[in-house]
Amino acid sequence: MKVVRAYVGVGSNLGNRLGMMGKAKERLEANRFISIRKVSKVYETQPAGYLPQNQFLNAVWELETELPPAALLRELVTVENYLGRKSGVRNGPRVIDLDLLGYGNFISQQSELMVPHPRLHERYFVLKPFSEVNARWIHPKFHCTVRELLAKVSNRP
Repeated sequence: MKVVRAYVGVGSNLGNRLGMMGKAKERLEANRFISIRKVSKVYETQPAGYLPQNQFLNAVWELETELPPAALLRELVTVENYLGRKSGVRNGPRVIDLDLLGYGNFISQQSELMVPHPRLHERYFVLKPFSEVNARWIHPKFHCTVRELLAKVSNRP
């Protein structure tokens, strides 16, 4: 099978936020088809959208995986559910949030599999940690690097 680099945005704003991020990492690393290669610093950020709620901890992880994109997304959702994520208000509070930001140069705009993440290029709280793990990753839709997207984003803290 082909090994692909994928990028996951990780966030939490309920309970032991850092602990939840660590548990999510452990669960993903337990999958023999996933290897976490790089981990950004963890940033504390203001929530986007729905207010009021606690501040988030955010990070980005670079993975190497043999899983196809849809299977990787299913694994992320499985980990979220295992750790107690509940459906609720969009952009609302959550114990863990695992977003598939990018999967090699793959593009999908299906409602159940949107890759790259449709708001990746708008979010400083994602681009800043993403730039730590791979500032040279090229967004396959916009044809520019994470570093270039970060320089353009307007919602800086």
